[in-house]
Amino acid sequence: MKKVLLAGAIALFGLSNAQIAKGTTYLSGTVNFSSNEDNNTDRKIDKLTLVPTVGYFVGTNLAVGVGVGYTQSTNKVENDVTNTKFTKSAFVVEPFVRKYWTLGEKLYIFGQLSVPMEFGSDKNEATVANVSTSSKDKFNSFGVAVKPGLDYFLNKNWTIEATIGEFGYSNFKYKDAKSINNYNFGLDLASVGIGVKYVFAK
Repeated sequence: MKKVLLAGAIALFGLSNAQIAKGTTYLSGTVNFSSNEDNNTDRKIDKLTLVPTVGYFVGTNLAVGVGVGYTQSTNKVENDVTNTKFTKSAFVVEPFVRKYWTLGEKLYIFGQLSVPMEFGSDKNEATVANVSTSSKDKFNSFGVAVKPGLDYFLNKNWTIEATIGEFGYSNFKYKDAKSINNYNFGLDLASVGIGVKYVFAK
């Protein structure tokens, strides 16, 4: 039985020790929508994130890839006195490199280095006492992030991965304004990310 499992692992990854072979491609990404209404404050908040990701193994257990997508959040307050709407939207690009280390036949630990970037705008619209105003500010941000994680192969095509926390730096800047620097270092069990991937097994 052990010989059969070993042969299957070799056929799947192209190498012994359950390594992921050069030339393997996978698809993943982030899809999220949430909506929250507070009747006490007449406030409604909607959030949408859609960032598909593709990765390609340029070497054994070493992948490069990119995520490209869109994110938007809307914060609205509507009542008899005021009508306000704040919308933040951005185009997202995140190239990355990811290194895997084998823990078992189907289990891997990985470290990912990425360069997240956003190019977007904030739009404020308000109507108070039948007087309407609006403003729009463009912004951009970029950063460097390192994420550790685990990846488990359910079968030759599907995996479940988990990331725990993030180490990194980001810079946020509105047009014609000073930039804001943020630093994030540490593992946070409250910010565990769970996702799935589809692997085009060789």
